[in-house]
Amino acid sequence: MSAPRRTLPALLAFALAMTCTAAEPAKRPQTMQEILDASTPSDWREPDPENILYLELDSGRVVIELAPMFAPRHVANVRALARAGWYDGLSINRSHDNFVVQWGDADGGDPDKARPLPDTVEDRLPAEFARPADGLAFTLLPDHDGWAPQAGFVAGFPAARDPRAKLAWLTHCYGTVGAGRGMEPDSSLGNELYVVIGHAPRQLDRNITTVGRVIKGMEKLSVLPRGTGLLGFYERREQTVPIRAVRLASEVPAGERERLQVLRTDTATFEALVEARRNRRDDWYLRPAGHIDVCSVPIPVREAPTE
Repeated sequence: MSAPRRTLPALLAFALAMTCTAAEPAKRPQTMQEILDASTPSDWREPDPENILYLELDSGRVVIELAPMFAPRHVANVRALARAGWYDGLSINRSHDNFVVQWGDADGGDPDKARPLPDTVEDRLPAEFARPADGLAFTLLPDHDGWAPQAGFVAGFPAARDPRAKLAWLTHCYGTVGAGRGMEPDSSLGNELYVVIGHAPRQLDRNITTVGRVIKGMEKLSVLPRGTGLLGFYERREQTVPIRAVRLASEVPAGERERLQVLRTDTATFEALVEARRNRRDDWYLRPAGHIDVCSVPIPVREAPTE
């Protein structure tokens, strides 16, 4: 009996199967570190010294990048307070577990003892919870955000926006710095600042003015002893953490500044980094998640390379 003739579709299928069998194995996707190792100088930016705040503690320096594009009047107050040396000698007065660390004038609630604000500071500010989205270069994340219609990044800051309302705002991620307020929306001045040290409290979004984020030294804040008073406030003055000084980098001699670079969030390199974190392919991971939220995307910071 003669062998059955192969039809053309069968031959094509056979050829395709042989081609697939002989094909090279799929290339392993890059890890975040491999993406960073392959980055170019144009993928990085050096923050403006006018937007860098140094919080000097006994344990070392905390570096904060301010975000005037989101809260211009609060940032102007913070700059004025730093230039006047107003924060110097004050203290960290609150360490709320899995929430925030807060600093300012421990006597701020007592008009007879509170440190007077300098004349260069506005003593009444509007709430700057959000700003018009127009004019912002927004790097959109591919996944749904439970707290906003869209989430992503603006100029290196985790952010969210509402296209219908045409508004954008900074999100409360780990390291976000905000201006503490009272019950009134317009009761913040920038003289009481806090930083998120725990799981992202996104319920605070658009309820408090956010002024920036810590880009170096978070470990000096997150490890502070937790306050035992209500909302994590320290109950005794000796428990507070003294602040040596708060200075703008632009006011510090060049040789004493931090030479830091932040990965830009508007590049193909950053998009690749997001995907590498969204679907982890490191050897330890067995199942890629296929999803990421804005507060789970790291924004790498490095020492500027020496020339």
